[in-house]
Amino acid sequence: MSGQDVGARWAGGEPPGSAPPLPVIWSRRWAAAGSLPALFAGGAACTYDQLDERTRAAAGRLVGTGMGPGDRFLWTAGPSIEAITVALAALRMGAVLVPVSSGMTEHEVGVLAADARATVAMVDGPAQGRWVRAAAPATRVLTAGLEPVAGGPPLAGGGDRPLPGPQGPLDVAAPGDPAMIVYTSGTTGRPKGALLSHRNLAAGVAAVAAAWRWSPSDRLVLALPLFHVHGLCIGLLGTLSTGASAVVVPRFEAGAVLDAVTAHRGTLFFGVPTMYHRLLASGRAAELGALRLCVSGSAPLPAALWAEVRRAGGVEVLERYGMSETLLTLSNPYEGERRPGTVGLPLPGGSARLEDGELLVAGPSVFGGYWERPAADAECFVDGWFRTGDLAAVSPDGYHTILGRRGDLIITGGHNVYPAEVEDALLAHPSVAEVAVAGVASEEWGEAVTAWVVPSSAVPVDDLLAFAATRLAPYKRPRRVHFVDALPKNAMGKVQRDRLG
Repeated sequence: MSGQDVGARWAGGEPPGSAPPLPVIWSRRWAAAGSLPALFAGGAACTYDQLDERTRAAAGRLVGTGMGPGDRFLWTAGPSIEAITVALAALRMGAVLVPVSSGMTEHEVGVLAADARATVAMVDGPAQGRWVRAAAPATRVLTAGLEPVAGGPPLAGGGDRPLPGPQGPLDVAAPGDPAMIVYTSGTTGRPKGALLSHRNLAAGVAAVAAAWRWSPSDRLVLALPLFHVHGLCIGLLGTLSTGASAVVVPRFEAGAVLDAVTAHRGTLFFGVPTMYHRLLASGRAAELGALRLCVSGSAPLPAALWAEVRRAGGVEVLERYGMSETLLTLSNPYEGERRPGTVGLPLPGGSARLEDGELLVAGPSVFGGYWERPAADAECFVDGWFRTGDLAAVSPDGYHTILGRRGDLIITGGHNVYPAEVEDALLAHPSVAEVAVAGVASEEWGEAVTAWVVPSSAVPVDDLLAFAATRLAPYKRPRRVHFVDALPKNAMGKVQRDRLG
């Protein structure tokens, strides 16, 4: 295999590949932490003693629904202590957690529910319950309080409430057992579920904890969505595995984040470039100086924005790189040069190499394959290395720079959006004959989802956007629409995206 291969260059910390499953780590950490705070959310707080007790009780309730180890648990709920407790309980009992955004539409939720074939789903409200049930009639649907949503299949034992037990053994999942399915948009419009094992999750947390010097004294201000690996697998699970604490902010608002930093004496903040743009615009960026570490990821952080944050906030943002399939694999160093415009070096236990300009990664945090997608697995793995689809460059001293996608992925506000999924949604409108979608550079969003539409009949832009809102989550919807007479195509009839504009 050609290309440059750069291994990890970090010191300290437990070897990521040898870490036990997170539930085992939790049982040790939580017992040692005792009455220390674990989570703050919605005006409530939860100590580690309480978290242990509540997750044990929730695990018993989940067992009472008929769910067992290895069963998929569709989890679509807001960032509350109650909802987080249930997700942790599912992992402790050995179920496979399937996080789903609560902002998804009926169409999107239905696709994921049908593909995952979950035994149980936890939803935010009755509408989501109906969507899940319509797509997967056998799935038992619960609220965040573990109360059944009316109209579904009976729970185990035939009652209308989850049974209190028997609880069954906890924290016994093996490292290679499946722990989570995280869905990513597919280039054909059909999402793919990245199947992460307990070994993957533990290795991902161990690598970041070692590299970023994460300790029990840290307090993370967590405003990232919990259906995304950045917020869930790194932010939340990382906090609880190191014995630190987290302040869960329901949705990102610059003022709310900075208020939480002050009120809770925060030490860490993880965000995406759009968040740093808004923190600067708030006029309060100087308050970031109270944090020992600010991290950015999920989209490239412009070097100019990095410099503005350093000037206004007195912090050097640490940029890193990861994917749903790999968790975090590259990071600028905590101690040493944080080089603007780069995503740094391989994290502990990991390796990276370039082949024909494409970034390939390997290591214990890299998933083993997609949920029931062997053809996709064959395409993305080569000799044990995962093809990221990102074009990159590496400096002589090992710092990586992401240059763009080999494919057509749009990264907007830290979210991944594939054009094919947006195109499929817009083509369902009767007035759309053809459509092409691409990302256009945006100072605020990184890239703005933009559609070029060939109409078959007149249609107002507002009508088209309203139609898209019924089929796409907010971050996937076009922010700009251009009506054109024809799309640029090559001799084979393929749209030439580089000629859109």
